Amino acid sequence: MILPLPTEIANIIGFAGMACIVFAYAYITGRERPNPFVQHGVNLLGAALLTISLLVNMNAPSLVLEGFWAAIAIWGLVKAARNRGGDRRPN
Repeated sequence: MILPLPTEIANIIGFAGMACIVFAYAYITGRERPNPFVQHGVNLLGAALLTISLLVNMNAPSLVLEGFWAAIAIWGLVKAARNRGGDRRPN
């Protein structure tokens, strides 16, 4: 345990993170033109919440996965912010 949180609280936080990631995936699947700020923002929130949970209930491979998940979400947010200014070139 790296964070001094009760296991039950860590699990609730982890389930909230999981719900965020599932929501984001369903959102992009169900929408014809999903908002990238919603998609990547919710994914980033999910990765952050799951990371908190994993720092209590350590699972190294899952922690690394959440790091990549967060990095991809940040990349998506940066791309969306750049494209917001009217530049619609594919990246």
